[in-house]
Amino acid sequence: MLHTALLETARGFADQIVGLRRAIHAEPELGLHNPATRDKLRAALAHLPLQWRDGPSTTGLTARLTGTAPTHGPRRTVLLRGDTDALPMDEETGLDFASQVAGAMHSCGHDTHAAMLAGAAHVLCARADHLAGDVLFMFQPGEEGFHGARFMIDDGLLDPAPDAAFALHIMPDSPHGIVAGRAGALLASADRFEIVITGRGGHASMPHQTLDPMPVACEVTGAIQALVTRRFPVSDPVVVTVAEIHAGTAHNIIPDRATLRGTLRTLSPHNRTALHAALRQLATGIAEAHGLSATIDIQEGFPVTVCDPRAVDLGEAVTAELGAPLHFHRLQHPIMGAEDFSYVLEKVPGAMFFLGVAAPGADLHQCPSIHSPRMMVDEAALPLGTALLAGCAERFLAQGF
Repeated sequence: MLHTALLETARGFADQIVGLRRAIHAEPELGLHNPATRDKLRAALAHLPLQWRDGPSTTGLTARLTGTAPTHGPRRTVLLRGDTDALPMDEETGLDFASQVAGAMHSCGHDTHAAMLAGAAHVLCARADHLAGDVLFMFQPGEEGFHGARFMIDDGLLDPAPDAAFALHIMPDSPHGIVAGRAGALLASADRFEIVITGRGGHASMPHQTLDPMPVACEVTGAIQALVTRRFPVSDPVVVTVAEIHAGTAHNIIPDRATLRGTLRTLSPHNRTALHAALRQLATGIAEAHGLSATIDIQEGFPVTVCDPRAVDLGEAVTAELGAPLHFHRLQHPIMGAEDFSYVLEKVPGAMFFLGVAAPGADLHQCPSIHSPRMMVDEAALPLGTALLAGCAERFLAQGF
């Protein structure tokens, strides 16, 4: 059993966790390089016995804690990850510590993820004599579409590979203290596509003298919906969204080309490959049927986030041992969002969990979700996340899967 005081130990660091979260929140940074956030984290943890590493590609950091408890079997390493980057949007919360940077906001909760991970470092350093192995803390920038985890892996910052990995993601519109997870696919792969349909423009009064890309673009958009429902089973779903259509410069000019952009989401590597091929076939076939041409560019994003069943079981057991107000909930279905912790889980067995951070008694339908400019967090939930991360690390080092 976990030490019964683990949650109280985490709550003892509440002021440090909340203070660090607010400092990061007020100065959000985008992309792969978050130097101010990195410096805040290093300063907050400078007094702890951690071995730090960084790499050339990002401002990402890893910090290793070496446990001092005797081992009675293989010595294990467990990774705990928190992301650090923000989103390009203006904040509308009115908080005293709201973003001071125009066009940037921590509206996905990465400020809380980094602060909870720093809190776990405090807790586990205080309990190093209980740890029969090492803990690798991964502070990762560039999660919002920049592949920060992949860069850190390529930089060798996770070498030698840990034996297990865990991460948390807050949910501001989920009940306070709920921990949600599932075995298998938790989140989707997410790729971007651009289809350019090229014809021959001309005067709007004489469309027969042109090769008009506009109706072809509309036909491709409609056919994509049929492609999703008729080529892929509902038991292994895909989601294709055409989010942009760009064409034309005036009301009486037929343009030379039309451009479609959107996203492709799948829950299996097989469907991901099949969807790419099917989209290329569909767009080129429809364009050629009308005498036009189409080019398709697909930019691969994050892979499917797949959680190891053993790691999910471990997280559920830790949640139960920590007790109220934490409560574990098994998700019946995956979520079609995407997450670059998937790169870690491709190489290391582990799991990501969602932590509800709505205020107790809040009307969940009125709570702004992640990526909202009005997203709010009940900071009393942050020590819960710290305790969960620390508990997963301590239990895995003691027992494995």
